[in-house]
Amino acid sequence: MVCIINGKARANWGSQLEFILTCVGFAVGLGNVWRFPYLCFKNGGGAFLIPYFICLVFIGIPLFYLELCLGQFASLGPIKVFRINPALKGLGFSMIIVSSLIAIYYAVIIAYCIYFFFASMAAEVPWKYCDNSWNTCACQDGYQTFNFSLMDPRNASRPDCANFTYSDNKTVSASDEYFNNKVLEISGGLEFPEGIKWELALCNLAVWAIVFIVLSKGIKSLGKVVYFTATFPYILLTILLVRGLTLEGYQEGIKFYLTPDWSKLTQADVWSDAAVQIFYSLSACSGGLIAMASYNKFSNNILRDSFLVPVINCLTSFYAGFVIFAVLGFMAHKKGTTVDKVAAGGPGLAFVVYPEALAQMPVSPLWAILFFFMMMTLGFSSLFSITETVITGLVDEMKHYIMKPKIRLYMFRFGICAFFFLLGLPMVTRGGLYMLNLCDTYVGGFPLLFVGLFELTLVSYIYGFFRFRKDIEMMMGNSLPVKITFFFFAPTWCVISPVALAVVIVLKAIQYEPTAMGSYMYPDWANALGWLIVLCPLVFIPGWFIYHLLFKDNRGMCSPRPNWGPALDENKTGRYAKPITHAYPQAAYVVDAEKKPYFNQPITNGLENKGYESDLSEPSTKF
Repeated sequence: MVCIINGKARANWGSQLEFILTCVGFAVGLGNVWRFPYLCFKNGGGAFLIPYFICLVFIGIPLFYLELCLGQFASLGPIKVFRINPALKGLGFSMIIVSSLIAIYYAVIIAYCIYFFFASMAAEVPWKYCDNSWNTCACQDGYQTFNFSLMDPRNASRPDCANFTYSDNKTVSASDEYFNNKVLEISGGLEFPEGIKWELALCNLAVWAIVFIVLSKGIKSLGKVVYFTATFPYILLTILLVRGLTLEGYQEGIKFYLTPDWSKLTQADVWSDAAVQIFYSLSACSGGLIAMASYNKFSNNILRDSFLVPVINCLTSFYAGFVIFAVLGFMAHKKGTTVDKVAAGGPGLAFVVYPEALAQMPVSPLWAILFFFMMMTLGFSSLFSITETVITGLVDEMKHYIMKPKIRLYMFRFGICAFFFLLGLPMVTRGGLYMLNLCDTYVGGFPLLFVGLFELTLVSYIYGFFRFRKDIEMMMGNSLPVKITFFFFAPTWCVISPVALAVVIVLKAIQYEPTAMGSYMYPDWANALGWLIVLCPLVFIPGWFIYHLLFKDNRGMCSPRPNWGPALDENKTGRYAKPITHAYPQAAYVVDAEKKPYFNQPITNGLENKGYESDLSEPSTKF
């Protein structure tokens, strides 16, 4: 299904369900599995749910609804939608840059999942024992003693370990050594790239090949794929949860996950983490919600979607926590230690801690295959939407050069995927994990928070809340639910959300510490590079404003462009309505959407399309 916009065909979702599933797939990603459970453990267990859901209600849902309204009302991508305020078009470019940076490192993480997925297809998972060429004397697994003993016949080839003495600080798990020494062959730091790891480069190439195939026809193909990628992970999560609840010690993991530490609620960094996680989890302010909503029908019920999708996303995070901590409880039980000693976040959870637990289960290859396939589908469901966001934004901006002939659009999509693959190559070097961690640390914080703050200010104060409210009512009707929800969105858009974002930005600035990854401290130049990553998208906001001020007609530069409004003439009512003029011999019949028609009205003084009588004419006769 398509709609015609200025003579150009713009696709629509095949159904409302396709849009909802795409938004769910976009929001529910790898962070729900490896970031939220760790933040919950770090910030007070069950107590963290309080700031998390407060931030969801007062920051996440309002921004989610605002962005869906912008995209659906104008049927434009995240750059072109800033016809609403040409001087702040730099916000659109910021969103595209943020989405591009996320897509590049997100694809590398999925490449890791692909590597593990195929490595699991063996009689035993390769990180189960310590008798491999990549293992060191400090290796331990769930089946050997804690030191590397020469009494084990498998270790007879390692006489260099004869004098190795066990200590808690030296012992490394078999899964840790597999990930760092085999998969990554990790170097000593960001300053030591030490060449490309070609197996990972090929996996990354496979990721972008799949992305191109799925997005080759835009949302027509994406809308069909999400039926699988957005739903199948829930089946796998449930299977893994059932398995976890049958393991010894799972109770301790669940108890550790849910037991609240109320003292944590007095710490500012807990609230800051909750707000940032909401942004990261809902994918707000990265342009994706605007892009996906732009393919909706004008009257689609996005009010329902704006509550449904964020709630599904947050409940998924909560549900995934049970999957993770049930297994962590089992692993702590096996090691005879506490859960906090084995818990980790980010890549460490997905590629070290959880695989170590999987290796100790019966039929471990089966569970490893299911886990990494789940991670792949979660990753792809988000990456598809992130990449389509970038493509939609750029195509809308350059459609006159790209749309025709059709092969140009295919080549453009291929070019974006190829370009992102090339930019990801530094992250598949032996020092690439340090670069990936640097991007993940700096991209997901300040850029999204600043974009959200400027976006709220633009809509609520520059464009005007009441004008935006009328736009929404024109789009969705004056039904009672729409009117009632404005009692919630008015204070959140105008006061609560902007103030909350400003406070979080200040707190994050105060709490800033130089970046580290484990025991590795990033050098000063690497932290400077991180701040350049922050500035890269944000510089477009003042940069475009200054450019517009100096080189473009700055009269009404902060007012909507004349072509701002609904895309289709049939949806243009009220102040957006276009007058209809029917010419008759020796007369004109003029119809104005907000005035009664006039008959026998002379066409003079350039007022013929406004439905007003000319001062030079005789009074017309009302029809």
